[in-house]
Amino acid sequence: MLPAIKDYRELARQRLSRFAFDYLEGGAEDGRTLARNREAYEQLLFSPRILKDVAHVDASIEIFGNRQGMPVLVGPTGLNGLYWPRAEEVLAQAAHAAGVPFIMSTASTSLIEDVRAATSGELWLQLYVQQDRSIAEDIMRRAQACGFTTLMLTVDTTVHGKRDHDVRNGFRMPVPFTPRLFVDLVTHPRWCARMLRQGGSPQLVNLARSSGMPGSLARQAAAISRQMNLSLGWADIAWLRDHWRGKVIVKGVLSVEDALDARAHGVDGIVLSNHGGRQLESAPSPLEVLPSVMDALGDSLTVLVDSGVRRGSDVAKACALGAKAVLLGRAPLYGLAASGPRGVAEVLGILREEFEITLRLLGRPVAGSLDASALSPDYRERLGRL
Repeated sequence: MLPAIKDYRELARQRLSRFAFDYLEGGAEDGRTLARNREAYEQLLFSPRILKDVAHVDASIEIFGNRQGMPVLVGPTGLNGLYWPRAEEVLAQAAHAAGVPFIMSTASTSLIEDVRAATSGELWLQLYVQQDRSIAEDIMRRAQACGFTTLMLTVDTTVHGKRDHDVRNGFRMPVPFTPRLFVDLVTHPRWCARMLRQGGSPQLVNLARSSGMPGSLARQAAAISRQMNLSLGWADIAWLRDHWRGKVIVKGVLSVEDALDARAHGVDGIVLSNHGGRQLESAPSPLEVLPSVMDALGDSLTVLVDSGVRRGSDVAKACALGAKAVLLGRAPLYGLAASGPRGVAEVLGILREEFEITLRLLGRPVAGSLDASALSPDYRERLGRL
């Protein structure tokens, strides 16, 4: 096991082709939002208490009546087949071994049915809605048939953010074969061999199956980008309820106003998210808006956050500010790209170990008891002004 998640990031950088690592790592435009996500966590300080009984630690929390091992979920990420074959099966198995749910993306490269066959643990579905809503309806139907419990509607991707790194690399799906790509491939033979073993470029297989389109990655990619439904509105929560029996969460909230609208339209929870800094440049960090959202909502909605979590202490900070749990995006993918199933398990193990160490050193051994008093008041106020 490597010491920290940043070490898995470095190993992933070495082992992935350049265009694959840049797709994983890059943010929108100049990367200011991406950097801001980490800065928000780094600026926030703890207020530890001493001489507390920390012989036993309880890192578990409860979401929607289900107990899980720690306040994290392995969040939805797309095109994971770029990093390892059968990536979603691997991620789901590792999440469930760690006692946490796995959230499967519409842009996944493994079938819903195959992920369910690989594990009996709790699965959530992340949904993009295309212009042809029958595609989303069929994806929801298939997920419910496989026992997925919670629907997470992502709303901050009506169009793709401007990602300069993808433009520089000529990255699009399918990846065009160029002399630059040839050099990239031959200098990463292990990665290239893995891609060949899975049949080449990963496919957006769930979009393909639910839309009835042939195995054309170009058409699948169009369905997830140019064919996104730009007219989706709050009234469409009712449409989702018509097709989904479980909990409904809206992902992509970054303001108090939208948090209140979400509550008014009857959703069960929200995810404060700037899509990992990949969409709108100069957007606030979810951690920055968390205190004001919690002040407005209280306990009336389940609030989750993502974007920028790299340490177990980050998880504690988010929980102390009121989040029920955090979603992990890049961190498990670093482990996946670095060492496959073992790497994902080790990354989740590091986060749990760091989180439990943080609880003990804070003098607060029960995760569910974390609140703002665990943080320095000066730095909580400063966070709100960033």
